[in-house]
Parts: sequence; structure tokens; C-alpha cells
Amino acid sequence: MDITRKRFIELFSGASALLILQGCGGGGDYGGAPAPAPGPAPASGCGEVISANHGHALAVPVADLDSMTAMTYSIMGAAAHNHQVTFSPAQLQQLKAGTAVMVVSTDFPGDGHNHNVTVTCVIV
Repeated sequence: MDITRKRFIELFSGASALLILQGCGGGGDYGGAPAPAPGPAPASGCGEVISANHGHALAVPVADLDSMTAMTYSIMGAAAHNHQVTFSPAQLQQLKAGTAVMVVSTDFPGDGHNHNVTVTCVIV
């Protein structure tokens, strides 16, 4: 599923407003205190979803999204073994544009399993 940066921010902003509104329950005298200020805008960054995950994690630095060469990352995280994923320059550009990108990790030699890794980035 592709999600644009604008749609992500709209969804995130709506969720933040909903959380703030839910926190303002009725009843009680709050002494006329102003409503809490909304939280800061989301920071730029990339998040991942890893299929059949058992401790793996991926960090894609936002600075890497401008790379003109393929970038390979470890997804070992807290797992007892490692896999790697590689993003082509075109995929890095898609991430920079806010499009979700799915790649398949390398196989684990012990049993041949791998993981689908879907990454989405928000550049603010």
C-alpha cells in the first residue's frame, strides 16, 4: 500500500487531535487553564514493518535517501542472527517521496528463511 507524505501527515495529525481531544474529559474545574498545546510536528524519519519478525530491526538514515548508489543495511536488531536488505537508488528516491517500499532480506543460511521488509519514510 502506497501512502503519500501528505496523507501520512493528515492521518498523523488527525490521530494527534483525537488523542488530545480524548484527554480533555468533561467535568471538574480546571481553573480556566488553557488547553494543552499540540505536540511537535513529527520528526523526519523512516519506519519499518518486518514480516515474521523475531527481533530484527532496520534503521534507514534520512541522509541515505539521496544516495546515488545502492545501500545495504543489516536488520539484526535483537535477533540471534543477521539478514541484510538492499535498496536501489530508485527505491531510495521512492522512500524520499513518501512511497512505501518492500524488499526481501537475504536468506539466513541456518534454515533459509528470509523476511519481507516494508519501509516508509516521512521527510518534514
